Amino acid sequence: MNAAEITQYIVLNPEVRFGKPVVKGTRITVAEVLEMLANGMAAEQIAEDFPSIGPAQVRACLLYAAYKESVVLVAA
Repeated sequence: MNAAEITQYIVLNPEVRFGKPVVKGTRITVAEVLEMLANGMAAEQIAEDFPSIGPAQVRACLLYAAYKESVVLVAA
């Protein structure tokens, strides 16, 4: 999956969850998916609890977070 493909799965809408990035078609934020993974849930478990989130959506969340982390802001 590349950066352009992320937009197939992750969207930003100021009217949904205050503009936080969410899994497309849901109100589940990228941060919530990352928290589930950090707490030991596997992608399969997430899909069981949230059928609209499959392995591709989980990978997109991880890639989105990786790209956000790689952005460096320089203080002026």
